[in-house]
Amino acid sequence: MLIQFLLIAAVVVLLVFFLKNHGTTKTAAGVKIGFLLFLVLAVIAVLRPVEVSKLAELVGVGRGTDLLLYALIVAFGFQTINTYLRFKELELRYARLARAIALRNAEPPAHGDAPAPVTGAAAQGVAAEGLVAERVTAERVDDPAHTA
Repeated sequence: MLIQFLLIAAVVVLLVFFLKNHGTTKTAAGVKIGFLLFLVLAVIAVLRPVEVSKLAELVGVGRGTDLLLYALIVAFGFQTINTYLRFKELELRYARLARAIALRNAEPPAHGDAPAPVTGAAAQGVAAEGLVAERVTAERVDDPAHTA
């Protein structure tokens, strides 16, 4: 059926377009144009339902309501992908902002607040734990996938 090809092609094109270009001005303009086009087609479907039924028969769907349902499924998928990518971008921005604020507001420890020195075998264990903790912390800061 022609409709199956059209629906699969629409989903693939939307997915590739938004994963490749998300966050750019071109994508934002495309979203606005797509939304405006969707609204115009919705008004046409309400005013001229016979035309929607003819278009449905042309692409191999039995009724115009089925065609509208398929279009809404594609639109919902588009909206879901768009929202997911936007939230993912916002989470990354918040994590970077929190790190910048934490680094900006960090205060060096005061001399009177320094812990008492540890001596003997306990000092070797504390030093080893400190090296491991520093290494893990450095790896987390350098890892772009680590957002918290």
